[in-house]
Amino acid sequence: MLIFQIKSAAESVANVLLQQSIIKRLFSMTWKQVFTSSIGKKFVMALTGISLVAFLVVHMGINACIFAMDGGDMFNKAAHFMGGTVVIRIAEIGLFIGIFAHIIQGIILWYQNAQKRDVQYAVSMGNKGSKWYSRSMGLLGTILLLFFILHWYHFWIPSRFSTPVLGQTTVDGVEMHDMFTLMKITFEPLWVVLVYVFACISLAYHLLHGFQSSFRTLGVGNKKWLALVKTTGVGFSIIVPLIFALMPVAMHFGWVS
Repeated sequence: MLIFQIKSAAESVANVLLQQSIIKRLFSMTWKQVFTSSIGKKFVMALTGISLVAFLVVHMGINACIFAMDGGDMFNKAAHFMGGTVVIRIAEIGLFIGIFAHIIQGIILWYQNAQKRDVQYAVSMGNKGSKWYSRSMGLLGTILLLFFILHWYHFWIPSRFSTPVLGQTTVDGVEMHDMFTLMKITFEPLWVVLVYVFACISLAYHLLHGFQSSFRTLGVGNKKWLALVKTTGVGFSIIVPLIFALMPVAMHFGWVS
């Protein structure tokens, strides 16, 4: 028991010292080095990853308004608020920069790690060494990037830069885009629903590794806190993508009205 406690304490001290040395190196870097060095890229990935987790929570909450069963009024009001608030519109610019920085940096890191393994192992470790999704973050990130482009084409561009073909609707005396009807029509083709569900599955596996990895990179090394992060990450990785996947399915099968 004593040996275990000594070992645990030594590991905790080692983790703290390691994180302190990494953070010191990070603050001593130039802006260019932050985006080009291995340590800098990992911190950019972690920071943008956590900000995107917060975005997913907000986005999920707004889209979940379709389940209010009020003809889409709550959802249209929420979408109108997000599109008509100056602060949020400005924040969108930072969000998009963060999304592309996260995905591009992730693909670069994934490619560089693959290049370092020029000599493959004679016997594959498979999931014994690491989970398949942690080894496939570049692929999952690429799938999500393609999905985001499709999603923006379906909803964000029509709501921000043009008058939807479906026209306007009036809720509580305020005229706004009829995003609820647009969502219904968008998810009429089964192939679109399948693409969105596949993207949600990819997001779930991406989060399974990325959620806890981001907190590790930012210095969470204590066993108790790390266990909490892992548990929260697993729950988040299941619940959030599941709710997102339910939206196109519910629209397609007419479960909401």
